[in-house]
Amino acid sequence: MRLLRRYVFLWMVLFLFKRLDGQILKVDWRTSTEKLLISGKQPRFSWEWSVKDGAADHFSGITGYQVIVGSKNELEKIINSPSPEMAMVHTGENSGTGLMWNSGKVISGNLLYAYYNSPRQLQSDHLYYWAVRVWNQAGKPVRWSPLDSFQTALYKRKDFEGAKWIGKSQLRKSDRILPGDTALKVKGKDGVIKPLPFGTENDSLPLFRRVFELSGQNNNIQRATLYISGLGQFEASINGKKVGDHYLDPGWTNYQKEALYVGFDVSDLLIKGQNAIGVSLGNGFYYVPNKKGWYKKLLVQYGYPKMICRLSIHYKDGSVQNVVSDESWQTGSSPILFSSIYGGELEDGRIQDDNWNKAGFNAAAAGWKSAIAVTDTPLVLNMQQEDPVKVMEKFTPRSAMPVLSNGDNSKVTGWTFDMGQNCSGIPYIEINGKKGDTIILKPAELLQDNHAANQKATGNYKLVYVLGKDGLQKWHPEFTYYGFRYIEVEGAVPKGKQNPNRLPVVEHLETWHIRNSAPEAGQFSCSNDLFNRTNALIKWAMKSNMVSLLTDCPHREKLGWLEQVHLMGSSLRYNFAVLPLLKKALSDMRNAQTPDGLIPEIAPEYTVFTWGGDMFRDSPEWGSSSIIVPWYIYEWYGDSTELIKNYDMMVRYRNYLKGKAKDHILYQGLGDWYDLGPNPPGTSQLTPQGLTATAIYYYDLTILARTASLLGHKEDMDGYIKEAKEVKAAFNKLFLHMKPARSGSITAYYGTGSQTADAMALYMDLVPDTLHDAIVRNLVKGIVKSGYKLTAGDIGYRYLLCVLEKEGYNEIIFKMNNRSDVPGYGYQLAHGATALTESWQALPTVSNNHFMLGHIMEWFYSGILGIRLNLTQASDNDTNLPLVIEPQMVGDLKWAKGSYNSVYGPIQVAWQKSAHHIELKVVIPVGLEAELRLPYHKGAKPAGVGLSQLTVKKIGSDRYFVTKVRSGHHLYSINTK
Repeated sequence: MRLLRRYVFLWMVLFLFKRLDGQILKVDWRTSTEKLLISGKQPRFSWEWSVKDGAADHFSGITGYQVIVGSKNELEKIINSPSPEMAMVHTGENSGTGLMWNSGKVISGNLLYAYYNSPRQLQSDHLYYWAVRVWNQAGKPVRWSPLDSFQTALYKRKDFEGAKWIGKSQLRKSDRILPGDTALKVKGKDGVIKPLPFGTENDSLPLFRRVFELSGQNNNIQRATLYISGLGQFEASINGKKVGDHYLDPGWTNYQKEALYVGFDVSDLLIKGQNAIGVSLGNGFYYVPNKKGWYKKLLVQYGYPKMICRLSIHYKDGSVQNVVSDESWQTGSSPILFSSIYGGELEDGRIQDDNWNKAGFNAAAAGWKSAIAVTDTPLVLNMQQEDPVKVMEKFTPRSAMPVLSNGDNSKVTGWTFDMGQNCSGIPYIEINGKKGDTIILKPAELLQDNHAANQKATGNYKLVYVLGKDGLQKWHPEFTYYGFRYIEVEGAVPKGKQNPNRLPVVEHLETWHIRNSAPEAGQFSCSNDLFNRTNALIKWAMKSNMVSLLTDCPHREKLGWLEQVHLMGSSLRYNFAVLPLLKKALSDMRNAQTPDGLIPEIAPEYTVFTWGGDMFRDSPEWGSSSIIVPWYIYEWYGDSTELIKNYDMMVRYRNYLKGKAKDHILYQGLGDWYDLGPNPPGTSQLTPQGLTATAIYYYDLTILARTASLLGHKEDMDGYIKEAKEVKAAFNKLFLHMKPARSGSITAYYGTGSQTADAMALYMDLVPDTLHDAIVRNLVKGIVKSGYKLTAGDIGYRYLLCVLEKEGYNEIIFKMNNRSDVPGYGYQLAHGATALTESWQALPTVSNNHFMLGHIMEWFYSGILGIRLNLTQASDNDTNLPLVIEPQMVGDLKWAKGSYNSVYGPIQVAWQKSAHHIELKVVIPVGLEAELRLPYHKGAKPAGVGLSQLTVKKIGSDRYFVTKVRSGHHLYSINTK
């Protein structure tokens, strides 16, 4: 059973075929038969239309929709009735029958989705059905879709039917280490700070089990759902078989405030007679062990691992059986003797009993005890909304290299396997040896000169496995992961290599790449090989940092640094269906917000760094994700619910920033992090302190003003507009510099005239209108003078690209990034990177799998493909359409093709050019109209359907042929000879 978000997308694909006269000939529906588990009481039903090649459907083709929700039998009567209106009158929403909701015919400009809106509330743990139909432009209803189903989850804590949080033991409240506690020390009962002990009996992970029998008549199960949470992570099984295919469930949260549960359809795992549920728990971020010899970035210990679950079994006779977690469960020790999200894992296979999660296991003889009900539990238990983490790809070794002893090249101490790709993942090994043999796996991004794993920049991480029997065994870690390309193996020899010491033999080795399983939303390729490789480079860093939150890196930190969410958000949404992850990030921000309104740089905030002062906690460029991301969701997905839900957080953070400002200027924070200056990367080198923070502050205020207007808070809106004007004036007074130029014009620049300073002032609309062109000239002049080298960092580079694109300087973007001789994307590739690195220089001393600098990805879609979608634009305004198609055929590019799966459906662009000809193919989904901008060539006349309204328009520094294009498949050509 697939889990969906609170506002669930029940995707349906509608194919529309039209005659030349515009009349609908036929409507075919294709629906998913998958049951969907939702947790919201007002789910969002949505659908999308697509058009076949050669067909077209205009926005006016569909004029309304109707959604019905209820029982299967009742809805089948309605949709099969020759008079469905009469059938619905006889049933009615409040008649006590199976029709829960009838939206009626809805005539609206929004044909994307409908929210459940009925006086009859959906009940938790229930199965419902729904269908939709539409009206054509002639006002005639089109036949109903087939029924689709969804299942509601558990709305409240009481819906767990008496289930308790249980554990093997409970950490004393006085021993808990929570975010904000001193890094490696904690106060004892006497108030004196004391060193923490290293290692406890609770280093071994707990196991839980429960045996039960089916109770329903004839054991005829209709459906069975396991609702379960385990902190920090869990693996569940029924009758010895793993439940689902997730990894590292549930998602990480601020455990003082919230924990997440997950739901699984387990109908096929239950059998007649006795059944056994088994649950193994991992530490995750809930309990980071403090043990010598094992790496930890931070130390946080909310409590020892614990779990809660309800198995809900619905029988065909209407009865329901619940199996819940309580003291009747038994608990024992796992063979995993140590596990850390940061340090790795140690498992002793000799104490593994493969029958522990089966009904016939003798728990008493094995020394198992009754579980205890624990009280140190999170305040709230919510259903996980983001897509689960799964094993998404697998890699096998490209080569194996001997690890040579330092100073003795003749002595082999181990073997290192090159897996070919740096990614987030876990090793999977098949090893042939003797019981008690021990192997150690050390994954790494880089290698030392002797082929040993180089973990100097990423933390000392290891995986230890003691073979549990003689012969071939298969093993992988359960509750940890790392970022790596190479795997060093100690204590074993690759198959086929000399083995004088009769060590275990590595029969097979794989990297299992794990990431958030969000579906891909876009594809891009072009004729430029460097750009294709750059696209893959960035995409691997994205995939490696998508788990239950967006992390900075998959090894040394695994933390949710927030600047990436808004700065890389657009690049992410072009590539993956990340809306659930963005909503999860906002939830984490709400939970992380302090009483005085601060949004810290990391959410969830598992540690408060004690070094660097507030520099690594209070940066407006990071915390402003709390304001910017809800607005971006509105722009990208047409969903204003996140603005409503997060408005209070947004206002409180603005109040915090206002309180920190000195004469309307903010000075705190990291600035343009990792810009390219004369010193090693870190805090901003080229842009003065306060410039980027104040620019973001102004941007926040403009967003808040638009949000307040949208939500009807006029008084708030007026206040934000006034404050924004004051910040703009102060910004220009402090950072704007002007001087006469020899040509008689004015030279103007911001701060030091860095790429970031000028670009952010332009992007945020801080530049006075009379100086706009002067600032653009200065920005472009500086880039050209530097030999087209980039210097902007984490904060500034996205804005630099956006401004150059908007102003028509796409050729400059091409020249800056189509090279390998200076630090940048090509430079990283030339130095062997397979995922985007933390520094432009691909330094070995920092992470080599970060996605914070991947801003060029956005330009691949918005620039080279020219797909720009902003759903805040009015679709009925010919001069301001929501979709613009403006492909940039720059540099040596001969062709490009790609797609973006928007909320309306796939937007596709493919173009190719030769010396005297340009051809462009565009697919626009139903419901959208686009402004098409074709490259202007004097004397040329574009050919194609719908070009009768063609005009010539200057946009930025370029001229275009411009026309309005409706939905459908379109082909255009321009002879430029």
